[in-house]
Amino acid sequence: MNLIRVGIWALGLALTATLTAPAAATAAEQPTVEERRLDLAVPQEILRRSGFDSVAPQFAAALRGARSYARARAVVVREGGALWRRAVERAQGRGPAGGDLSRDDDRPLYWARLGMTRELRSWEPGFGLSPEQRSALLGELERTSRGQSAIRYPHGEGIKRILLTGFDPFTLDRDIRISNPSGATALALDGTVIQTADGPARIETAVFPVRWQDFADGTVERTLRPYLKCVDLLTTVSQGRVGRFDVERTNGAWRGGFPDNDNLGSTGPVPVDDPATQPQWTTTTLPYERIVAADTGRFPVYDNTTVTEIPAGGTTPVVRPDGPTPGSVARAGGGGDYLSNEIAYRATLLRDRLGLHDTLPAGHVHTPVLQFGPGNTTEVTDPQFVRNRLDIIDQVRAILRTAG
Repeated sequence: MNLIRVGIWALGLALTATLTAPAAATAAEQPTVEERRLDLAVPQEILRRSGFDSVAPQFAAALRGARSYARARAVVVREGGALWRRAVERAQGRGPAGGDLSRDDDRPLYWARLGMTRELRSWEPGFGLSPEQRSALLGELERTSRGQSAIRYPHGEGIKRILLTGFDPFTLDRDIRISNPSGATALALDGTVIQTADGPARIETAVFPVRWQDFADGTVERTLRPYLKCVDLLTTVSQGRVGRFDVERTNGAWRGGFPDNDNLGSTGPVPVDDPATQPQWTTTTLPYERIVAADTGRFPVYDNTTVTEIPAGGTTPVVRPDGPTPGSVARAGGGGDYLSNEIAYRATLLRDRLGLHDTLPAGHVHTPVLQFGPGNTTEVTDPQFVRNRLDIIDQVRAILRTAG
């Protein structure tokens, strides 16, 4: 009988230990398509020539020292925010350049962030980490390293508030060297003050990924909603057409399926909350006539009114140079049917749903395509490339002065 009791007691101890032991760490995730480009020569050169090649290894070392989820989250928030600040400070001429790559370059931030997300994805901690927790950490890293959680405006009256967004580089399988002038503009202008006709204005910025799923998951609304009722102007910015700026008059509720940075496409209506009340079109409330008329820089600026629609009762898409007709279904806004159109649609739809259509100037500006100098098919930079990017940044600043 005693032996039976001992056996039962031992079995109980074993069951208790099994039930109370911490869960095993989840298996590491494979790198994404976007992250796998990191191993190519150009990203490595960009990181080395900016000094950002140390970011991912230092982040990995900090992660290895985390002994709990709470500690890991603290590391992610700290290091993600530090990357954003470092990129902003480099772009604005503060601190060491870290290498010979032009300070206005947005690409070190992009590639360093991917190095960090790849480290976090492959990390195997010594404690239980669920897939949901890893996903939450990746989300924190994305938000903090993109400036989305660092938007701060001064209290009190006397200074206007401008919110500007940019994008990561994209179409990298076409040319891995690509830079996005909208992202460079966000870094150059974050936290700066400009003089408008109505007085000083503080600019705060954030950068968004070129990934359909992030937009479907609400990254735009989550970032912008807390600020729209307190800002005086909102401008989403992306790279558009060769040799020109465009103020996009109309945005369409349609995704055209062009592959994103993970080589995934998405075709169909822009997915938003409460799709039953979703309009086919939203419009800019930026002062486009004043912007187009002003001398803001060397590139011409256009009021772009073209859209592609399926007319009411029709089945075939039609290009309309003067905007949509009543009852039509969107197939492309002025900014096309990619994520530049979608961020403009989402931002202006959010403006309207918050009841701010008549009070908040908001809309989308497309910059010129950033081009390398003639004959440069291999070098990661050249003097004309840098000049073009600096001129685009300066002209966006001038557009904000005019619009503000």
